Parts: sequence; structure tokens; C-alpha cells
Amino acid sequence: MSDGSGPEECLFSYGTLQLPDVQLDTFGRLLEGAEDTLPGFRLEWTDVGDERVAQLSGLDKHPILRRTDDPRDRVFGRVLRLTADELDAADEYEVALYRRAAVTLASGLRAWVYVAA
Repeated sequence: MSDGSGPEECLFSYGTLQLPDVQLDTFGRLLEGAEDTLPGFRLEWTDVGDERVAQLSGLDKHPILRRTDDPRDRVFGRVLRLTADELDAADEYEVALYRRAAVTLASGLRAWVYVAA
């Protein structure tokens, strides 16, 4: 059982969760990350539809992932290491356009990622 304090979750971020202001507001700290790639997905842009999130990120359009299952499609990003509580905070930050899914990255690492709902 987790107490929510130790790093135990991996989250693949390809967008605004990499921004320092978003991390400080969402997690209360800056997160370290390692570059990785997610095959079989493509990046698109969508209206975020949430004024608070748009103001925090400074963007009214946010990236969003769509599964293609085409190995030639790849999305570049960073793997962030989070506590279980921080993963819950990331869920709160993401708007209804996104859902969290488990994926395998190009490195072989299993991680969570937010994809189109």
C-alpha cells in the first residue's frame, strides 16, 4: 500500500504538464523527466475549453493524442516520475477531453499518458 509520498508512477508528458508554471501549480514542485517516445500515436491540437487551464498554461489550444497503431507515428515527450497523489493531481488538471491510459513507450517503460477521451 502506498502512502502517496514516494515516486512510483511514470507519466509520459507531451504537452503542458512539462511547463514549470503548470507543474508548480499542479504538483507544488518541479518534476524531473527523461526523454522518450510513444509509438502508434499522433499529436493533434484541440481547444482546451477550460479558462483556468488555458490561463495557467498560456495556451487556448492544447496538444492531444490520438491512437493510430501505425508504428511510423511517434510522439516525443518526457517521462515524469510522480507519486500516486501527484498522479491524482494530474487527473484533476486534465480536462474532460482527456482520459488516462497505460502505454508502453519506445524505451520499453510502462507509463500513463493522457489521450483523447
